Amino acid sequence: MSHDPNCIFCKIAEGKIPSKKVHEDDEILAFHDIHPWAPVHFLIIPKAHITSMAHVEDSHAALLGKMMALVPKLAKQEGCRPYPEGGFRLVCNTGGDGGQEVPHLHFHVIGGPRPWLKG
Repeated sequence: MSHDPNCIFCKIAEGKIPSKKVHEDDEILAFHDIHPWAPVHFLIIPKAHITSMAHVEDSHAALLGKMMALVPKLAKQEGCRPYPEGGFRLVCNTGGDGGQEVPHLHFHVIGGPRPWLKG
């Protein structure tokens, strides 16, 4: 498994930097965002260093499929209401123009009540 010694997410995946974990297995780590945008906001990352979605190769297909299958389970576990009344957002910022701040592939899972909406 490849790691970038200067990557903060690689350091989190290796346990060198603490995180509030949502899920962990041999290939994937999910943890709470340190600056959440919503009541539910966590990140899901591959433990192997993949710089961005632009760097995904065919060999990563099974890993990404596993990550996507985990998202709805973890979203519900963390407090998102079930679809269709509830739901969540899945965001993958890619590159500078896409708003990516950490050069390690990651997906934001964001959900929960949206207080800015009138109800």
